[in-house]
Amino acid sequence: MIEIGKKEERVILVGVCLGMERETEESLDELEELVKTVGAVSVGRVIQKRDEIHPGTYVGTGKIGEIKDLLWETEASGIVCDDELSPAQIGNLRDELDIKIMDRTLLILDIFAARAVTREGKIQVELAQLKYRQTRLTGYGTSLSRLGGGIGTRGPGEKKLEVDRRLIKSRIARLNRDLREIKNHRQVTREQRQRDMLPVAAIVGYTNAGKSTLLNRLTGAGVLAEDKLFATLDATTRGYRLGSGQEILFTDTVGFIRKLPHHLVDAFRSTLEEAKYADVILHMVDASNPGMDMQMHIVYETLQGLGIQNKPVITVFNKQDCLTQPVILRDFKADETVCLSAFTGEGIEELEEKLEKVLREQKTAIRHIFSYRDGAKLQMIRKYGELLKEEYLEEGIAIEAYVPVRIYEQLLRDAK
Repeated sequence: MIEIGKKEERVILVGVCLGMERETEESLDELEELVKTVGAVSVGRVIQKRDEIHPGTYVGTGKIGEIKDLLWETEASGIVCDDELSPAQIGNLRDELDIKIMDRTLLILDIFAARAVTREGKIQVELAQLKYRQTRLTGYGTSLSRLGGGIGTRGPGEKKLEVDRRLIKSRIARLNRDLREIKNHRQVTREQRQRDMLPVAAIVGYTNAGKSTLLNRLTGAGVLAEDKLFATLDATTRGYRLGSGQEILFTDTVGFIRKLPHHLVDAFRSTLEEAKYADVILHMVDASNPGMDMQMHIVYETLQGLGIQNKPVITVFNKQDCLTQPVILRDFKADETVCLSAFTGEGIEELEEKLEKVLREQKTAIRHIFSYRDGAKLQMIRKYGELLKEEYLEEGIAIEAYVPVRIYEQLLRDAK
C-alpha cells in the first residue's frame, strides 16, 4: 500500500506490450491516473515489447537494467507494473531492484479501500484484499518459522506463514457469510421492487464516465461525483418520474476499468448483478475520452462475463460540454444512443424520450372503457404504464395506454 507522508512518493510505470503499442500507452496513461489518485507521482515509464510476459520478472533482464538506471536518475522509490504480478515476479523484481514493487491490482484495491463507505462496500473490498494477499503468502522460507508452545515440543512448530494463511482463510469465510446475508437482503429488496412493478434502469459504464453525475442530475441523489477514478463505489437506487408520468428506478453501479482485478469482480458480483435484473441498461460513455471505443469494449466484455446479456441498451455519450471538435459517436451494440451532458443537463429530455420508447416496447397496448367504479385502475396505469389518452364518456372512462404485461390481465380482470 502506498503511504504518502511529507515526502511525495515517486514511482516509475512499467508495462509489457503484447500487441498494439498505442493500447499499451493508453493503459499506462490510465495507470498514471491510478497512481495520481492514491497520491503518488509518476516520474517515468518503461515499456517492453514481448510475445509474452516474462514468467519470472515480468520484463526481461535488459529492461531491468534500464529500470535500474531510471530509478537512479529520477530518485524514484518504487515501480508500478501495469499487470497483476505473481508472488514469484514480485520477489524476483524486489531482489533485482531492491525497491518497492507494486502492480495495477494493488493500486485499485487501495483506491477501493479508501472510497468504500457502506458496510457492504467495506466488506467487499476487504474480501478482495484478503484474496489478493492469500496468494502472496509465499517466498519467506524459514524466516516465518517459529516454535510451537507446550511441553515436549520438538523442532519447529507451526510456521507464521501457516498461521497467517489460516487467519486469512477464517476471515474470508466470515466475510463471505456476511456478504451472503447482504445478498439475501438485496434479493428481498429486489423482489419488493418486482411486486411494485416499477421498471429499473441500471447505469453502467467505465470509471469516471459520469454515472453519478447523471444520477444526481435526474434524481438529486446527492451522490459524490468527482473528476477522478472510482469516486463512488456503493450502489445507489433512486426513483424518478418521466415526462409521461411513468415512474422508474435508476441504479448506479461501480465503474469498470481495463484489467479490473478478478478479486474485485468476484467481491462486487452481487452489486454488479443489479444490472442483471434491470429492465434497461444505461451505458455511460465519456465522449471526450480518446480511448472511448476501447472503454466501451471493456464495458460490454465485463457485462458479458457477469452474464448480463439480451437487455435493451441505451448508450449515453456523456460530457458533450467537454468536446472541442466534432467526434464520430456510434455504438452498434446499443438499441438507442443519446448525446448529452450530465453536468449541464443538455440532452436530458432526449434521454427521457429514448427511455420511454424502450420501456414502451416492453409493454402491451391497451384500449378499454373502464366503469367509473374502476377509476382506481387509472392510477395504476399512470404509475406503472404510460397513459396516452383519457376520455370521460357516459358509459365510463375510455383510455388508450401502454402497460406492463404483468398488470395487463390484472387491469382487465373484473373490469366492467
